[in-house]
Amino acid sequence: MGCVEAEHVARLRELLVATPWLERTEEFARALRDTREAGGLLLVGTPEDEPWHLAAHLADESRYAGLPQLSPTLLRWNPAPDAPAHLRIGLDRLAEARRGETLFVVSPEQEAPVPLLERVDDARRTGATILALDQGDPELASLAHDAISLDPARAPLSFEGVQHLVSSAAGMPGERRPRQSLRDRIHRFLDVVSGPRILD
Repeated sequence: MGCVEAEHVARLRELLVATPWLERTEEFARALRDTREAGGLLLVGTPEDEPWHLAAHLADESRYAGLPQLSPTLLRWNPAPDAPAHLRIGLDRLAEARRGETLFVVSPEQEAPVPLLERVDDARRTGATILALDQGDPELASLAHDAISLDPARAPLSFEGVQHLVSSAAGMPGERRPRQSLRDRIHRFLDVVSGPRILD
């Protein structure tokens, strides 16, 4: 992450300190770090919007924090056959998804395309952990083990801003909050069971 973007994230964190957003993005980032091995974090977007920028930030955070499992494998819808090896990995890679791997789905659209939902469902069935960042897509969120659903009309930050918060938090494993009480853990479990929270 460049100096300008790092300063932007720092200011964003200051503005959101009294909101649930920092804790939520840190919690989500911990799930990204739970990927077991290098190459196991699979990142995919939609055909119209591939998350190049987020991929670059996660790769940077992986290097800076010494967390190889955080470096994403960007899955592309129509990779050019002459592209560099790391840029020509297609959705076929999802057929190999397994337990211990994480599929991070980023969809800025109101509704993810059906082919994407089908692939996500397949990856979940083979044991991959599904994380999603969306803008209020109930179908995608229902497939995810954890999802941040941003309401663009009410949220205090942009979809890109959430991606910055998540990627920067992913590189800060030492910044864990105090251990939760049993009541807090039960509350979190009930939140997960009842579905993703849409934050204002």
